Amino acid sequence: MLKSFLTSLCFCLLCMVANAQCVDSSAVEQSVKPSLMKRVVNGVKQFVNSFGDVDTAYIEPQKYVYTVMAQNTYTYELYKIKTAEGNSVTFAPEPTIKFGPYVGWQWLFLGYTVDLRRLNGNNKQEFDLSFYTAQIGIDLFWRNTGNNYKISSESLAKEIKPDAVLGSNFGGFDARIRGFNLYYILNHRRFSYRAAFSQSTVQRRSAGSLLFGVGCTWHRVNVDLMQLDQLITSKLGAQATIIGANDTVNFGKVKYTDLSISGGYAYNWVFARNWVLAGSLSLALGYKRTTGDVRTRRTSLGDFLSYNVAVDGVGRFGIVWNNSRWYAGASTILHTYNYRKDRFSTNNMFGNLNLYVGFNFIKR
Repeated sequence: MLKSFLTSLCFCLLCMVANAQCVDSSAVEQSVKPSLMKRVVNGVKQFVNSFGDVDTAYIEPQKYVYTVMAQNTYTYELYKIKTAEGNSVTFAPEPTIKFGPYVGWQWLFLGYTVDLRRLNGNNKQEFDLSFYTAQIGIDLFWRNTGNNYKISSESLAKEIKPDAVLGSNFGGFDARIRGFNLYYILNHRRFSYRAAFSQSTVQRRSAGSLLFGVGCTWHRVNVDLMQLDQLITSKLGAQATIIGANDTVNFGKVKYTDLSISGGYAYNWVFARNWVLAGSLSLALGYKRTTGDVRTRRTSLGDFLSYNVAVDGVGRFGIVWNNSRWYAGASTILHTYNYRKDRFSTNNMFGNLNLYVGFNFIKR
């Protein structure tokens, strides 16, 4: 009996020791395992850091925290309209010239520029912003044309020389555009858009990348064709009219939304130490949804594709000298949009040319 009791007591003591060890082990595991909140924060940090993950044999990351830069910007645009009769007129304003300082901190880059031509009465309004990480880029733009357009070219169905009307001021044209382009850089570890267009990295070896993106823009074009026709006929004669028999008072006034998907290629050529020559081109297939007065009654699939789908484009080009501390260069971004209906079509191009010089300071 005593022997049986002692055996049971020893067995109980062994179980208690084993349970204690299990409790201590789980407590240690809990103390080592991070909390859910900490894991979420670490995950967010890793995700954000992945946007700057690069192959340092090709791309030299930014070594400094802050930068200052002076930039001179030229903005330009043109609109070409075409009627069903084959008449076309191209409007272009005087280029806008801006100058101002910029200050940057890591991804954030802010500045203020003065429109030198606005001092002479130009009321154009525009806002353009491009934001780049290693993997993605975003273009934002908001533009009002102003009232300083001139007729830069004209083509009439009749054989009439347009020389007398070229360069004439025309106040009956108004256009607005709002929108964004978002694109993904496939070879982001070796190719850097930032090296060419935001100077926040340095491309050390030549590399290229495919680009894929989406975009959405809102357009409004308002052309007073009656006023335009009066201007043209007063200078070229009554036979130079551009008004068709079916044109109404609202003809030439249109609003449309452009939804697009795009693909393209970009390349950075390092042709000398601290130098890079950059170029990229993306073509976008855009669906145009009209909300204005220009409509078509066609309903076949071919007519739908012809009058609602068009090819747009974005081009970027630049040349930069950057030794990590000092940098200087030039860059340009061009956007083109096409819109077509059975009796009225427009082609729009706008862009910026930037000349800049700056330096970085305070090492990371």
